[in-house]
Amino acid sequence: MATINDNYLKLKAGYLFPEIARRVNSFIEANPDAKIIKLGIGDVTEPLPEACRTAMVKAVEEMGARSTFKGYGPEQGYGWLREKIAQQDFQARGCEIDASEIFISDGSKCDTGNILDIFGKNNIIAVTDPVYPVYVDTNVMAGHTGSANDRGEFDGLVYLPITAENNFTAEIPSQKVDLIYLCFPNNPTGATASKEHLKAWVDYAKANGAIILFDAAYEAFITDSNLPHSIYEIDGARDCAIEFRSFSKNAGFTGTRCALTVVPKTLIAKASDGSDVELWKLWNRRQSTKFNGVSYIVQRGAEAVYSEEGQAQVRALVDFYMENARIICEQLKAAGLSVYGGVNAPYVWVKTPQGLSSWDFFDKLLQTCNVVGTPGSGFGAAGEGYFRISAFNSRENVNEAMKRITEKFKA
Repeated sequence: MATINDNYLKLKAGYLFPEIARRVNSFIEANPDAKIIKLGIGDVTEPLPEACRTAMVKAVEEMGARSTFKGYGPEQGYGWLREKIAQQDFQARGCEIDASEIFISDGSKCDTGNILDIFGKNNIIAVTDPVYPVYVDTNVMAGHTGSANDRGEFDGLVYLPITAENNFTAEIPSQKVDLIYLCFPNNPTGATASKEHLKAWVDYAKANGAIILFDAAYEAFITDSNLPHSIYEIDGARDCAIEFRSFSKNAGFTGTRCALTVVPKTLIAKASDGSDVELWKLWNRRQSTKFNGVSYIVQRGAEAVYSEEGQAQVRALVDFYMENARIICEQLKAAGLSVYGGVNAPYVWVKTPQGLSSWDFFDKLLQTCNVVGTPGSGFGAAGEGYFRISAFNSRENVNEAMKRITEKFKA
């Protein structure tokens, strides 16, 4: 009889967001007239930028003529898109990233999990706590961990607590680790990292032969001109870091699917025999084997982000969501709650009041305000006692949700 990958049995019964959906659906069944406002999962609500829609319509028309039809595209992505990304996202910020080092994909979530295909089984892996669950769960699935303890921490992972006491920026570990997951602006806390902080991580990685897996999916939401948008703004990062980015949140591509991963050709890791191996070659081989590329139509839409019109429209989208974040922060503070983030990121990290657990606060908001957020404990043990609220929604819904919450908690 066929056997399974037993590592999946180590995982909790439900991924965080399906569990939220289960509770919300149960509540709706019992309260069908309730008007639920969802500020939990980070899904965008506003339409795709006009420049992107126009480019995609044109691309669809091209598919209708033999002379302009496109079949399989290059697995790494079309050169015209990678060139614009290299120029405007990296080289314009002083980062020495070439278009050949950029891989177009259908999502940074996918890539942060798939990247494990090119790494060995014996690496010591560090994650922040709280953490985006995908980083942990994909390592569990790949057999890189033992079982979880009562706090939900998996044996074999090094957890780096990020708390209010350290401004939600992970401290350099005292032990040697091999793979390091960093996400800035941070999901879920909304915290950011200074150039000095990232420099300390780059120095650590180079001194220990470690690789930083840097998730910059929310870099477009940075408003402070002193903060880095890319880890490659740090000297030496080309030799120790892989960066992941996405069009999902800045350009509204959550349902359209386009992202990118940067693997510098100078990035080296060790084979089991001790020889040096270029990670770019491994990732290129992996993508060529397991991925057929993002559709031509979608890549044309992503290319339009870099047009003059596209840049203005994306900026307007980002500004819209950041105004939502400002409103959320302002109103929750007025209600007497302690809040973090929401300034350079679209997430607001809230300290639960009255000693409530994260899930108890989730249930209270759902039942008394008909508002859905995300329990902090779902992001790790150090997230217990916190709650994430997303700025991704309409202005009307954000204002109404904050009205309900402030009325409830001010009283």
